[in-house]
Amino acid sequence: MKKSICLCLISILTPLFIQAQIVDKKSIVAKKAELVKVGDGYSFTEGPAVHLNGDVFFTDQPNNKIIKWSATRNEVSVFMEESSRSNGMYFDRNKNLITCADLDNQVVSIDEKGNIEVLIESFQGKKLNGPNDLWISPYGGMYITDPLYKRPYWERDPEMQQDGEHLYFLSADKIQFFRVDETLVKPNGVVGTYDGKKLYVADIGANKTYVYNIEEDGYLTNKKLFVEMGSDGMTIDNRGNVYLTGKGVTVFNQKGVQIAHIPIEENWTSNVVFGGAERKTLFITAMGSVYTLQMKVRGVW
Repeated sequence: MKKSICLCLISILTPLFIQAQIVDKKSIVAKKAELVKVGDGYSFTEGPAVHLNGDVFFTDQPNNKIIKWSATRNEVSVFMEESSRSNGMYFDRNKNLITCADLDNQVVSIDEKGNIEVLIESFQGKKLNGPNDLWISPYGGMYITDPLYKRPYWERDPEMQQDGEHLYFLSADKIQFFRVDETLVKPNGVVGTYDGKKLYVADIGANKTYVYNIEEDGYLTNKKLFVEMGSDGMTIDNRGNVYLTGKGVTVFNQKGVQIAHIPIEENWTSNVVFGGAERKTLFITAMGSVYTLQMKVRGVW
C-alpha cells in the first residue's frame, strides 16, 4: 500500500516539476544558468530599459519610482522618487531616459540628473489615453503604444480621450507625431529589430502579436500576424528571437515558432530586456520582484 501511494505521488508531482523548468530548444540560455531574484518588495515592476553601460532602469509604477540595477555590483538603488508615474521606458542615443509617464498622459525625457522634459502631451488637441510602452529605432524615431488602463490617481476624466487605442510614431526631430496603426484593440508591448527594418507590436486586447515593415518616413507597411499571443512588454535578441511576457517569458524565432519558455514564480511577468556590459543578462520584471538569467544569446543596441 505504501509503495502504491508513493508511486501515485510521484506521478502527480513529476509533471508539476517539469512545468517549472526552463524549456530551451535552441540553447539560448547559458549552460547551468539559473533564475536569480535580484530585487523584491516592490508593488509592481515594469518598463526595464538598458543604459549604454549595461545598467538596467525599471519602474515601481504604483509607487511612482524609477529604480536602477547596477550590472557591475548586481544591486538595486532608487534613481528617482517622483517619476510622473513612468511605465514603459527606453534610452535614446543621448543617454536620456524616455518614459511613458501616465500621471498626465505624457511621454517625457529624463536626463542623468533627473530633469524632466515633456516630449508629448496630446494628439490633435486631446490627451492621450495613457502611453504605455515605447521603442526607439536606430534612426531616432519613436513608436509608442497608447492603450487605456484607468488609473486611480488621475484627476482628469478617466474615460478614453482618443477615439481608440492606437499605435503612434514620433519623428527623430520631435516635429511629426502621427498614428501608424488605428486597427489594434489594445496595443501594449513594442520592440523593433536592430537594423530598424521591422517592428513587433503586441495587441494584448486581441491576444496577438504583429510584425510590420518600417518605412523611412516612420510609416508601417506589410502588417502580418506573428503569433497568436499577446504580451505586456517584449524584447529581441541578436538572433532575431522575440521574447513575449505574461505567464513567464515565451521566446519565438523569426518564423513565429516557439523555441523557449522561462517560467517565473509570479502571477504575471510584465517586461523583459537584455542588460549587462555584454547584453547577455536577461532582466525580467514580474509583479513585486525583478530577476536575471544569464544567456548565450545577447541583446542588441
